[in-house]
Amino acid sequence: MLTTSERRSVPGLTTTVPREYVHRAALSEVFLTGWEHTGTDAFTVSAQWPRSHGFYAPEHDMHDPLLLCETIRQCGLLLSHTGYGLPLGHHIGWTRLQYALNPQAMRIATKPAEITLHVTCSDVRRHRSVPSSMVMHIEAVRDKSLLAVASIGFSNYSPAVYERLRVGRGDAARMSESAPMPPDPVSRGTAGRRRHRDIVLSPTQERWRWQLRVDTAHPVLFDHPLDHVPGMLLLESVRQAGHALEPSWGAMMPTSMDVSFNHYVEFDTPCWIEAETTSSDVGGTRRSVRVNGLQGGTFAFTATTEMTDMTSV
Repeated sequence: MLTTSERRSVPGLTTTVPREYVHRAALSEVFLTGWEHTGTDAFTVSAQWPRSHGFYAPEHDMHDPLLLCETIRQCGLLLSHTGYGLPLGHHIGWTRLQYALNPQAMRIATKPAEITLHVTCSDVRRHRSVPSSMVMHIEAVRDKSLLAVASIGFSNYSPAVYERLRVGRGDAARMSESAPMPPDPVSRGTAGRRRHRDIVLSPTQERWRWQLRVDTAHPVLFDHPLDHVPGMLLLESVRQAGHALEPSWGAMMPTSMDVSFNHYVEFDTPCWIEAETTSSDVGGTRRSVRVNGLQGGTFAFTATTEMTDMTSV
């Protein structure tokens, strides 16, 4: 059997990285295909995006920006394990995620998109030789064109530390199984989604306020049992809230986000999503949106995003 290092060095061999390194159960959800160490705290990671995906669905002949976010998430996990020796079984929690993308480079071609991620790591802190936190800075390139710039900050926890941090909530199987049934979703037109199952907002009596809708049976967002709401679902709530503010504005895509994660979002307490437009251009092709997630009277996460009308690109 080939080791990881051998896999990345065999000419012409096409494969994905081991799914365990990106915390995925389904091979079909692994988008990274290789990596190499290029310098001190520097790496190159390769990825491939399918032309179509059941959840990260292409719209308006464009790849889904959240496919970029999932690729960034997997990149952080992969390099933590392979580049910095973080043992499997340790937990990784986001503190902040930022990205800004070039919409033109997101167009779907006649074959899967080959992506190269140039990664540099900073603020690497260690505890007993194991990384406890870091920030990864990423430049994503496609066909020699800059696709996006991004950064992700996260902290790492050993199983023992994580169990203390979660105060009895760390049993993923038990927490997923005991999660409440998701409330009814907003309409597909409001969320900008084709399938009801992919909608993560539920209506409330207040116009720009929704309840976060968490379906622990979702095959992609919950590819495996989790003990808290995953970060990708929270990013999806930012995207859907940005669309829900003005569904009639057209084919809006989140071309940038800046999200700070303050604490885990739990299953057993409602999380409220609030959004407002902070600015827009004269033609209505771009607008900036602020989104907050509140649970238990505190901000679980705060976000800003720029929504861009893809028909104008």
